[in-house]
Amino acid sequence: MRKTGFIYHPLYLQHKTDPHPENSGRLQAIRQQVENSDIDAALVKLNPRKATCAEIAFVHDPGYVGQVQKSCAAGLRSLDPDTHICGDSYEAALLSAGAGLAAVDAVLNGACDNAFCAVRPPGHHAEHERSMGFCLFNNVAVTAKYALLKKNLNRVLIFDWDVHHGNGTQNAFYADPAVYYSSIHQFPFYPGTGRADETGTRDGLGTTLNFPLGAFSGDDAYLAIVENKLIPEILRFKPELIIISAGFDAHQRDPLGQMEVSTECFGRMTELIRCAADDVCEGRMISMLEGGYDYNALGESVLAHLRHLLS
Repeated sequence: MRKTGFIYHPLYLQHKTDPHPENSGRLQAIRQQVENSDIDAALVKLNPRKATCAEIAFVHDPGYVGQVQKSCAAGLRSLDPDTHICGDSYEAALLSAGAGLAAVDAVLNGACDNAFCAVRPPGHHAEHERSMGFCLFNNVAVTAKYALLKKNLNRVLIFDWDVHHGNGTQNAFYADPAVYYSSIHQFPFYPGTGRADETGTRDGLGTTLNFPLGAFSGDDAYLAIVENKLIPEILRFKPELIIISAGFDAHQRDPLGQMEVSTECFGRMTELIRCAADDVCEGRMISMLEGGYDYNALGESVLAHLRHLLS
């Protein structure tokens, strides 16, 4: 059995957004499923740390970071029509991004083989200078830049299986050949990006790979893409670390998406990517929670994901 890190902090629950689909009940559902499972004792419980403003500024404008801090301190209730905040949201967002940094440290120093970060607020829609789609700071993008800038890695691959395209992550690395970004997502759908012809620019041309799928696509479509298209690219690119933007809102029971992905499919995709990681980067993988809005489906899917990280 592998050593799988599980990163969580109670401050994530203090990012109070009710009434809103991205709320603290999501993490409570995950914790309940995991703590009542037969794998809880096998997980390596890790603590996140707060990302510094300088680390957030790897991918975000410092002025925007300050704006988020001031907005939360002033008691504002939203940064945009979709992204709700409260007084504790800035600190929770620093700790959410910092979970990825703690995971990088743990995976690279051998404390664990891979890690899952049960965090909120999520991140993959956050752009360089603005919040978007429930996201304050782009957790996965900050994590990837930390691995490149501070841990001397040369190649990182990000795979985003959230039902929504990760526009912020794609844009952060669109011209960067050191980061291969791939997404499988419902299209046309929010946020309207992620067409198949979006493949990167300048030095990053060819390191963006999008798989837009029509509504009601299910397990067969997802698994065929992962096995026959994504895995060959992982083997070719040879990343030194794989990061998954792990949104579970493509689940067949999710209220925000219209896809037909099963709980078992999330486990199978994890297995396929984990095997590829074994081949190219000694199994080094980090996954960070993005979407997923049916509590039971989210908890079940995270549990399936963890089982295959452990196996």
